[in-house]
Amino acid sequence: MKRSPEVSASVLTLELERLSLRAVRRVYEDLNASLFKERLRVPAFELSDAEGRLGRWSGDDRTLELRRTLLVDHGWGVLVEVLKHEMAHQFVDEVLGVRDEPQHGPVFREVCEERGIDARAAGAPAADRARDHVLERIAKLLALAESPNEHEAQAAMSAAQRLMLKHNIDSLLDGKKPAYGFRHLGAPSGRVEESERLLAGILGDHFFVQVIWVPVWRPLEGKRGSALEVCGTPDNLELAEYVYAFVTRTADRLWEEYRRERAVRRRSDRARFRAGVMSGFRERLERDRKRNGAEGLVWKGDADLHGFFRRRHPHIRFTRHAAHTGSEAYSRGRDEGRKLVLHRGVHSGPSAHGAPRLLPPKR
Repeated sequence: MKRSPEVSASVLTLELERLSLRAVRRVYEDLNASLFKERLRVPAFELSDAEGRLGRWSGDDRTLELRRTLLVDHGWGVLVEVLKHEMAHQFVDEVLGVRDEPQHGPVFREVCEERGIDARAAGAPAADRARDHVLERIAKLLALAESPNEHEAQAAMSAAQRLMLKHNIDSLLDGKKPAYGFRHLGAPSGRVEESERLLAGILGDHFFVQVIWVPVWRPLEGKRGSALEVCGTPDNLELAEYVYAFVTRTADRLWEEYRRERAVRRRSDRARFRAGVMSGFRERLERDRKRNGAEGLVWKGDADLHGFFRRRHPHIRFTRHAAHTGSEAYSRGRDEGRKLVLHRGVHSGPSAHGAPRLLPPKR
């Protein structure tokens, strides 16, 4: 649920606002280097309570204004998109010197297109939660996956995955250039656990999105953190967010059952159990992928999505992490993950800002 501006203003102390503005400036400098080749001069930054806009570039006094409620109500990812949008205005104004066209005219749109920036007036990321007939059919299949009959449930989940695969292959063959967007999944955290990295890999490998861990600022804590960003078409983002919520909550539930059963107390066992769940679920999806490949349904990737992703993130750093596999908790979690079946049991997302239903409600 969104807070009112009054509540937002009250939870941010002057010190937290000061730290947040410093974080904004750091992001500005990074974006200036990665997207604008350091051609922009750093302006003054200001938080505003102005109604009707999320951000504004003022060339007269060289001020880049961001609405204060962005820090609390919308998430850091949205704030960064608004910042990019206003930086594009600054680029058109101060670098290109274009002042004789509408504010969001062709030059501005071209600058945004070249850099993967949302050119809409709001400056916020695409948030179209498409509920077309494909998602309706997937929702019905996931409802069937709630069957107490294990074989029927597994068959329904596999059918939902196969339908999504065919939908994406057909979309590419249509030759139409789809609209791409992004979402940040889950609450930003200071430390990314192995289970979260594994789940990110599952989304990237099996659910038609590209994933990346991005640095964020946590305004209410005055600390840095990381958030999982997924990029893709609106319906693929919808499904990826649903899968993220479902698998995360299911892993938590399975861990609680295991903890009570074995009277486990160590925090490290929780991390290993959850990593095992993700590993087992990935094995399950790999089996379905091989089965679909044998039927001639092979996903070879989306070059346009890759282009969108690289425009958003032109400089990417890859890291390796050690896996923890040699414990009883990991083995039990893996066994549970191999049996995990996606179904319609979760209807809201993990977002701290109260995401709405992720798939159409049951009929």
